[in-house]
Amino acid sequence: MTQRVDRAGLQVAAQMADFIETRALPGTDVSVDQFWSGLSSLIHDLGPKNAELLKKRASLQGQIDDWYASRKGQAHDAEAYTAFLAEIGYLLPEGDAFEIETANVDPEIANIAGPQLVVPITNARFALNAANARWGNLYDAFYGTDALGDLPSGKVYDAERGARVIARAKAFLDEAVPLARGTWGEAIGADVAENRVPPLADQAQYVGASDDGVYFKNNGLGIFIEFDGTTAIAQSDPLGISAVWLESALSTIMDCEDSVAAVDAEDKVLAYSNWLGLMKGDLSEEVTKNGKTFTRALNADRTFTRPDGSAGTFKGRSLMLIRNVGHLMTNPAILDREGAEAGEGLLDAMIATLIAIHDLKRDGGNSVHGSVYVVKPKMHGPEEVAFADEIFTRVESALGLPANTVKLGIMDEERRTSANLMECIRAAKSRVAFINTGFLDRTGDEIHTSMEAGPMIPKGDMKNAGWIAAYEDQNVDIGLACGLSGKAQIGKGMWAMPDAMGAMIEQKIGHPRSGANCAWVPSPTAATLHAMHYHAVDVFEVQATLKAGGRRADRAALLNIPVAASPDWSDEVIEREVDNNAQGILGYVVRWVDQGVGCSKVPDINDVGLMEDRATCRISSQALANWLHHGVVSEEDVMASMRKMAAIVDGQNENDPAYRPMAPEFNSIAFQAACDLVFKGRAQPSGYTEPVLHQRRLELKAQRNA
Repeated sequence: MTQRVDRAGLQVAAQMADFIETRALPGTDVSVDQFWSGLSSLIHDLGPKNAELLKKRASLQGQIDDWYASRKGQAHDAEAYTAFLAEIGYLLPEGDAFEIETANVDPEIANIAGPQLVVPITNARFALNAANARWGNLYDAFYGTDALGDLPSGKVYDAERGARVIARAKAFLDEAVPLARGTWGEAIGADVAENRVPPLADQAQYVGASDDGVYFKNNGLGIFIEFDGTTAIAQSDPLGISAVWLESALSTIMDCEDSVAAVDAEDKVLAYSNWLGLMKGDLSEEVTKNGKTFTRALNADRTFTRPDGSAGTFKGRSLMLIRNVGHLMTNPAILDREGAEAGEGLLDAMIATLIAIHDLKRDGGNSVHGSVYVVKPKMHGPEEVAFADEIFTRVESALGLPANTVKLGIMDEERRTSANLMECIRAAKSRVAFINTGFLDRTGDEIHTSMEAGPMIPKGDMKNAGWIAAYEDQNVDIGLACGLSGKAQIGKGMWAMPDAMGAMIEQKIGHPRSGANCAWVPSPTAATLHAMHYHAVDVFEVQATLKAGGRRADRAALLNIPVAASPDWSDEVIEREVDNNAQGILGYVVRWVDQGVGCSKVPDINDVGLMEDRATCRISSQALANWLHHGVVSEEDVMASMRKMAAIVDGQNENDPAYRPMAPEFNSIAFQAACDLVFKGRAQPSGYTEPVLHQRRLELKAQRNA
């Protein structure tokens, strides 16, 4: 039984109240009464509005389902469909042209293009690693991955591989900071004997030096060449270069949403505690690696001396954003005066912003412009974006912050948002600092919204569907038309294969070429390798060209439903698709429910490690629910696949001492949760996985605490 205390008409879990009053509030100049009365007003005033918006989602979905049902067996009429969506208020008219008015935006958001990490905030070690991934060693990234085409041999130091690493890194330097004569590979020690700075083709790229190396800039990004002749790799280099450090993860999203499993006060306090440590700058974690134990903390800034003798500074940490949850879920951490769970999005907004005041009140912290960056996911249309703007207006007032201190990131990952993106941006035009496409959630919502239209194409074919290209192009084009360039980020989604860095280097350059000034990567190492793409591509030049060219996609293309033209797949194709989806769902859900792991590298059916979170689970479960609904597969076939794949997932996790097998009984809470996501998938709100996962995780925690 959760112990609760009364605070301004709220029934607050005792551990949450203790965290707020003894840890979060001190040092903010916000009083205990001010905070609790503000939160109580927020919950009681806006909670009903939140509920009405969710009812509107369900109402629109019901009308769309009925529209398809009334036309069953008829050919799809795109013109009639678009008119119908406009008639019910799903599709809104676009207003006059405008540009966002967001002010006080940090340079990592507004003026510099580069990689972005997303990390579960409940894992302090991961959060620290991500925050410290502002700088990464290109030598290490090449040496330890398949970026050179193969993997390291396992030797303590492989001289042949080291030589290849040096050659590849210097080839990068030749492109990013070319010399006035010759190449970095040809340069010899005499060239740099005086200042360790060979003459550059553009001497303005040299920005300064420190005791151990020199700093350059290209496309706004820092490069630090470190000299330490004692290392093995430096001893094989005439210049004695020991490392090539690239400014890598310019920004990091500390995630309270898709990559975490936070279902109660205990989990939320852990998330908020880590955010508090990041905002105060004192988060640390004891880490044991290679038999050695040390304390990991936030990196300091990098200092150097400019050519004119003045002091310069490079930021040592990634700019941190926090992703709140969406409007859907509630959380038992706090109950309202009626005893109902408070909206979790309201809790995140108030508490995360309160905690960020610690950063606003100190020098050299996260934001140099006094801003707080909140990413808001899973919003459906302009009305819900306007509601988020209203929430933060109320939060700022309650906490005594200037208007628009909180900057908003809009995840363009729901169909009604994509179809009305310009009006979504307009609804928060003084806050918007970020728009981002999310292929997986967007696909999950695509399937769920058009569930009654027919059987969808296989999941692997979705990336080549016409609506996806329109979606990705429109996101950039509308962002540029609304004046985001130079003021806000236009982002692209995750590279999901953390071990496939060679393929990432080849393919992910497409994101900056598309006009995106940030894109998500799965690790600090991936951030360093992806950073090379932003040296090769001047994103702001690309944006200027795209903006001049105007919109490339229209709503008709965006609303092109990915129904299979002739669903006559072979039994082998169907079985493979069902098995692949079932395996992905089970591999993710079993860790989520049993261990509270919200994001992890899950081996797929081919034992390829993929980064899985709730978004990947959403698309897989909706894909199976769709095929079940339209009779492509039977319940018996899907259950057989679930059981077969459960045994495979058990085998893939056999070396995890905390793992609980699902086979052969198939009666665990985790297995039941996975089945619920599929067999009850059509009934889940917007196809989301959270209601099922939260219920089953709470069930398991209650069972363990009984």
